[in-house]
Amino acid sequence: MTSPATPDAGTAPDSPPDSPPGARPGTPPGSAIRPAPWVRTRLSAAPLTALLAAALAFVTVLLSAALPRAMDRGADQGLRSFLHDRGASATSVLVTSPAQDGPQSPEGLDTALAALLARTGPGYGIAPSGPVYGARGVKPRSLDNAELARPEKVSPILHLMHVHGAEEHVRLVEGRWPGGGTPDGPVPVALPQQTAQTLGAKVGTVLRSSSGTSDATSAEVVGLYAAHDEADAFWTDLPCPTHACQRYTRARLPEMYWEAAALVGPDALGRLGAWGGKAEEFWRLPVDTDVLRADRLAAVGHQIAAYAAGQTATDLAQATGRPRLQISSGLPALFTQARAREAAAAPLAAIGPAGVAGVAVVVFCLAGALTGDRRETELRLLHARGGSRRGILLRLLGEGAVTVPAAALATALAVLLLPTPRWTATLLAASAAALFALLAFPVRAAVVLSARRGPRPRRRLAGELLVLVATAAAVFEVRLRGVAPAGEGVDPLLVAAPLLLALCGGLVLARLVPALVGALAWLAGRRSGLIGFLGLARAARGTGGRRRPSVLPVVALLLAITTGGFGAAVLATVDSARTEVARVNVGGDAQVTAPYGEILPESFLEAAAALPGVRLSVPVWTDDDAFVFGTDQGSTKVRVVVADPVTYAQLARAVGWGEFDPALLAPGAAGTPVPALFSRDFARLAGSGPHELRLDNAGALPVKGAGVVEGTPALPGVGGSFLVLPAGPATAAVAQTTHPTRWFALGSPDKAALDELVRAVPRSPTFAGWAVHTGADESARLARDPLGRSAARLFWASVAGAGGLALLAVLLTMVRAAPERAALLARLRTMGLRPRQGMALILTEALPQALAAALGGALVAAAAVALLGPAVDLSALVGSHAHTGVRPALWPVLAQALILAGLVAAAVLIEAAVTGRRQITTELRAGDQR
Repeated sequence: MTSPATPDAGTAPDSPPDSPPGARPGTPPGSAIRPAPWVRTRLSAAPLTALLAAALAFVTVLLSAALPRAMDRGADQGLRSFLHDRGASATSVLVTSPAQDGPQSPEGLDTALAALLARTGPGYGIAPSGPVYGARGVKPRSLDNAELARPEKVSPILHLMHVHGAEEHVRLVEGRWPGGGTPDGPVPVALPQQTAQTLGAKVGTVLRSSSGTSDATSAEVVGLYAAHDEADAFWTDLPCPTHACQRYTRARLPEMYWEAAALVGPDALGRLGAWGGKAEEFWRLPVDTDVLRADRLAAVGHQIAAYAAGQTATDLAQATGRPRLQISSGLPALFTQARAREAAAAPLAAIGPAGVAGVAVVVFCLAGALTGDRRETELRLLHARGGSRRGILLRLLGEGAVTVPAAALATALAVLLLPTPRWTATLLAASAAALFALLAFPVRAAVVLSARRGPRPRRRLAGELLVLVATAAAVFEVRLRGVAPAGEGVDPLLVAAPLLLALCGGLVLARLVPALVGALAWLAGRRSGLIGFLGLARAARGTGGRRRPSVLPVVALLLAITTGGFGAAVLATVDSARTEVARVNVGGDAQVTAPYGEILPESFLEAAAALPGVRLSVPVWTDDDAFVFGTDQGSTKVRVVVADPVTYAQLARAVGWGEFDPALLAPGAAGTPVPALFSRDFARLAGSGPHELRLDNAGALPVKGAGVVEGTPALPGVGGSFLVLPAGPATAAVAQTTHPTRWFALGSPDKAALDELVRAVPRSPTFAGWAVHTGADESARLARDPLGRSAARLFWASVAGAGGLALLAVLLTMVRAAPERAALLARLRTMGLRPRQGMALILTEALPQALAAALGGALVAAAAVALLGPAVDLSALVGSHAHTGVRPALWPVLAQALILAGLVAAAVLIEAAVTGRRQITTELRAGDQR
């Protein structure tokens, strides 16, 4: 009797997908012989393998889904913080209109507000604090009361305004709320309590004014109020609503006076025009910045622009009955700046996640290769017994379906832990990772079941040359054009270039390391001892009969170290750039500025110079309202800095802003012009001279140009026209330059100590505004930018993820070689190998590749910094304009490599300790069957 024909190996078995290949197609459902389901049998036979596959899928999908959401959250937080720092006025829609003719009432303001709110949105909404609206007189009036405070004999001025809902933001301290006045009597007003104390007014005071019109106008103080919170956004854009403000006249010698405001009741709306020349209605609509999203800024900006100057604005003028309605907002311009900041930071933030993705792909390839090696005999046997490639691969996909629930759970966890309204990037990244986890082993199985081919070195060489050419092209293009312009999002070349460099480094190491380790093995073989020779010899070749080690673990380590080292160098450069920017902004490491009209006493200067940590003390006198005659324009307004040339030159050299040779400011003979440093802007206007500087009415000072500087520490961030003069008898003769108005220091002075000194300075009670700034505080302020903090957090999370996956790649390589290594150790154990020597053999085998990868990764990271660093603009991460690219930094790069190399060594020891003894024991019991 002939046996049944064997199914053709090239056709798929006719058995259902959940039955093993070779099952009879016509088996009835109730048959006593029923084949076990394939997938269930495989999963129950190897539960640990299925669990590890699910765990790998869970971790990689979680990282893949979490990183885009973290980037989205960082972009949103950076946007909202940027807008919040601009203030309520800049983030509002401001609407004004001349007051309507005829009777005016609060109902008319409410009706117009309803029409304005009806056309807002849909991409933006009004902040929960609500609109602020009312009416005010356009101009203030000067008060003639003799009893009012006049610090420098200048009368105070008073605004009158009505603000809807102001009663909810204040408490009435004395008197009553204004209202019920007679048309011919004084206007009833409520005055801020602080303003009343400053001016010397009280309840019942009649504030008289005769300026602006021929008829005298007066206002009676009927109540005093105190604001619940003077910093409340409700008071934004209102003139001095909670206290009196210092102002200065524009005369040649400025004089200080008080500016104040008072609130009127709704029945006095019609009288605001008489007080202020004319009345103006206003509505401030604060946009809710807490719900704005970075990905919708362009659309929201267009909507707000249309509201302010498009068809919507025209419709609103008709709907409110106010043809001269004016609408403005600074939000579209702020949105443009915010998008530029995000686009500038996006390429740097994407480098870390790209490195994680590269390492994850390598890990999936190694996991597929490990499983393929373990099951190669089984797969070939199934194929030889009639199973088709398609049928086998479908069943392997069924086995891999265990990763789908793990991927779904990881995605759900990422969504739960990192809430953000955007889903597209999350789903794409999670799907890609899940697809890799599902297909890694089936693809490897397809390769195993393919026809065997001999080695093709030319194909490998061609592939390596292709990678090398692509890397050179990417680096050259980035160096040639720089990072993609702002607004274009992530620059793929800048993101791919470090990864390509790491891949090139891995390919180079794959060529060099076997030869170098082989040479070391030859040297070790000439000496006594077997452990070194055997370990190095095994490290120089691959496992399973391969001629060389696998390149994938080296690539994984190089990707992790390169991206980590490059990112660490970026963050180190950002920190140093913030310190430099802070020094420029402050003018040194510390600055104390006296308010306008006051000086720094000698006692303060001596005490400040003696503070611990102060290395250099530089007192400076400045004048912001000087004139130089004899220029091409006849006269030019300039700012003047007078300081000791030697110490001020040291300050400028340390700050790196406005450096000069102090010899340039050496005074000449008596009667000769005083040497001065000209700013570049003023040098273009100065002409040939002679020049005469007038600081005040005390006289004129002849000056001559001694040099040109870009800027100067005493005027941080200030361009325009300025002069730097030497302190001495010549300048002191025409101004009080011997009494400094600013103090600068280098070193590390304590901010609290400086504040204490400033509080102890005797001063006039009418003056305020002493300012103390330190470089440390300014650097901390720059570091608080959420955009930079988000990029740093994302980078460190990516470094941790890439490092963990790289360690997993090394462990997978160790596990892949474990059976062959266990057989070798079992044989050596029978010949007297001690356990400690076995551990040394494992380390000698595993560490050369890991150490070479760590060293190569550090070199590649340094090369990436050197090649790509000059093209990177770090301004978005610094928080201010920075002129420098990424600087080479040895320690951040080396630290990444050393940490990862140490973790690899620890992982190898743990793997050998946990699995080595059990595998050796199994080999000794079962014997060598290979």
